[in-house]
Amino acid sequence: MISTMRNRVLATFITAYMVLFVTSPAFAALIPSIGSSPHTTGETLQKDINTIQQALETKMVQEKLRAYGLTSEEVAAKLPSMSPDQIHTLAAASNDVLAGGDGLGFIIAVLVIIILIIIILKLLHHEIIIRMSSLGDYHSPDLAYLG
Repeated sequence: MISTMRNRVLATFITAYMVLFVTSPAFAALIPSIGSSPHTTGETLQKDINTIQQALETKMVQEKLRAYGLTSEEVAAKLPSMSPDQIHTLAAASNDVLAGGDGLGFIIAVLVIIILIIIILKLLHHEIIIRMSSLGDYHSPDLAYLG
């Protein structure tokens, strides 16, 4: 009797869940764009120039400029003669350079993943054994003798 009741309640719950939540409609629409005023364009242009100048200060960009025979001062001197579209394109490319970083984030991510794997293995009661062969005998399973 109880198992029949449990099966009916479970079936009712699953049916209600499927009808109410899985098949619910989604509403979407396009958002109209906001026209830019001359005041915001000037702010955007200055923001783009600041982004370009930050990118020019990075070591990687300076090395690439030297490889092409340019200096950051020469590039900064050319900025006023560029159109706003060109400055925006250069700023977008500069954002990609600035987002890359110096690799420290990648190293931290790898270390976090390794630590998580070790914690998971410890929680699953697995042993982590790292054995090194001795310096003279590569076939010995003992720990290395470094003295």
